Amino acid sequence: MKQNKKTVPAELSYYGLYLLDYLRKYHPDKVSDTYLIAEREEAAATTFEKERSAGSTVEYAHEEAMRVLLHGLHFSPYALLREVVENEFADEVAESGREAFCNELYPYLTNLFAGYDTSDDTFALSPGHDLLYTELVGTVMLYLESYGVQ
Repeated sequence: MKQNKKTVPAELSYYGLYLLDYLRKYHPDKVSDTYLIAEREEAAATTFEKERSAGSTVEYAHEEAMRVLLHGLHFSPYALLREVVENEFADEVAESGREAFCNELYPYLTNLFAGYDTSDDTFALSPGHDLLYTELVGTVMLYLESYGVQ
């Protein structure tokens, strides 16, 4: 089977594989961004090497590399959508169909998410997070009323 070089990097290090798995779970819209993956992978590996060269422990060097790798990615709009569907619409959307439902709905939420600065790693602790959660509940409710579960 042929692999698309634009969406599947030929070879990934530990950091690249970790990031790819993380993106699949929490930022599916970024999985095909090979530039992001390669850039973060290289930055994390460089950070690890610099920390080790400076005499830091393996644990500390790894912690710093992970900080660089995941910077700005701790909050996941996709995970928040899944949380809203699981918590607020468990009766309407069967557990077996939730992932597909979220994948279907997620692309239509771009404008809603654009109204919030979710790049800050502490966004989940801010009042904006609660407001976004509430707006998502309303949006999912309207979507279900109009289209149901496909």
